[in-house]
Amino acid sequence: MFKVSNETVEKHETEALIVGLFEKNKQDQLEYQSLNEAFQSELDTLVESGDISNAYGKVSKVHTFGKVPAKRIYFIGLGKEDDLTTNKTRNAFGKLFKKLSEDQISQACISLPSITHANSELEDVVEAISEAAAMATNVLSTYHTEQDDQPKVELEQLHFIGSDEDSLVSAASNGYALGNGANVARHLVNLPGNLLTAVDLAAFAEDMAEKHQFDIEIYEKEGIEELGMGALLSVNQGSLEPPRFIVMKFQGKAEWDNPVALVGKGITFDTGGYSLKPKDGIIGMKMDMGGAASVLGAMDAIGHIRPEENIIALIPATDNMISDRAYKPDDVIVTMSGKTVEVRNTDAEGRLALADAITYARQQGARKIVDVATLTGGVVVALGDQVTGAMTNNESWLGEIQAASEKVDELIWQLPYLDVYKKAVRNSHIADLNNSPGRKGHAVLAGSFVGAFAEDTPWVHLDIAGTAMAEAPHDLGPKGPTGVMARTLVKTMMNSSK
Repeated sequence: MFKVSNETVEKHETEALIVGLFEKNKQDQLEYQSLNEAFQSELDTLVESGDISNAYGKVSKVHTFGKVPAKRIYFIGLGKEDDLTTNKTRNAFGKLFKKLSEDQISQACISLPSITHANSELEDVVEAISEAAAMATNVLSTYHTEQDDQPKVELEQLHFIGSDEDSLVSAASNGYALGNGANVARHLVNLPGNLLTAVDLAAFAEDMAEKHQFDIEIYEKEGIEELGMGALLSVNQGSLEPPRFIVMKFQGKAEWDNPVALVGKGITFDTGGYSLKPKDGIIGMKMDMGGAASVLGAMDAIGHIRPEENIIALIPATDNMISDRAYKPDDVIVTMSGKTVEVRNTDAEGRLALADAITYARQQGARKIVDVATLTGGVVVALGDQVTGAMTNNESWLGEIQAASEKVDELIWQLPYLDVYKKAVRNSHIADLNNSPGRKGHAVLAGSFVGAFAEDTPWVHLDIAGTAMAEAPHDLGPKGPTGVMARTLVKTMMNSSK
């Protein structure tokens, strides 16, 4: 899909030539000047009239009428050069790719010299642009009986001109894999709970494992019982749908040892159980497996990029339903770790499922653990819908993940993990832990409960309850599931393998 060649803008034949424009002297932008000469200075007239804009994020289309071999030129405004970052470049190109999709463009080329700037490495820029190419035009499936008859034209080729660096093809391929990983996560979160049960999620994982040659083991209910996962089984008690525990391995090193564990909460639908959610709160709870989706999206990208790292992906999957068999407030359950838990809130089920998965990760020798979960409404109150909440017992490990998140523009803010919170989740007269000490500091207490099972293994908790869904279309995708943290996880693995 990607090509790189050292060609000039005024001679390259393509459906769509993409040229960046900065808010600076046009005489200093050589690609623009070359095209302007071919147009007998008519581009200057279009700039002066506002038909071509160099304002950040503005897309301007010009038909060439044979003045150059390209059929159309798309100018993408990049604003002030000193203000441009890789992340801003990604977003600007998201707008551009939406326009190309609207115009049914199947192949395009980008003038690299016209977008090069001092604030970013060219490989990073190419990777970011390719992420945008995958993500911006993503369309979520619907179940309307009447669909748009006009087929969507996919971008089949993206040609970067003005360089002969072969490494840029690898950067573009990596970026596209990162973007598609987010799209995989979006697709899974978008599926209704009746069409994505724990069994369905496991089948999806098996297909992915076959595609990428991953090792995979799916534990069914009997196997989960043999593992002693009393917390996951308790959450599943009220359901007719059997649980699954998904274990997927990617071996990127010569020997399988000391893997990094990616743990995703896989609650395929959450009623709240006997601590029933209110009418409005229960709508949308198909997204409660967003953490599992992010992990699977990350694994899809890892299967393409294949970093030099050993990775184990773990997904405890079930729904949380009500029946005469469902677990109840005041129940005491025994987790895989042997720790006992007093259930004070059956709607605090995700942390129970994560507890057993994290124990499994430790038993498998994971040297680091990161869990991703739509865990609490409290994190939405605290941080809103643009920032993911993070907790850790190891600042260095969190630093690695934050560095990766900054590269892909997925904002993270650290929440406190203090002894006062650790003590609160151990405040039970009848068991080692309680799963819901109260509403105050809800997001932090939930994370502290999960952290009790990580013990001394470096661990980071990412609460994506606010960031897993977008309320409106945005530069990098549609309204709905965002696939948040899939790219951050992959980028973390890529960086750790360097």
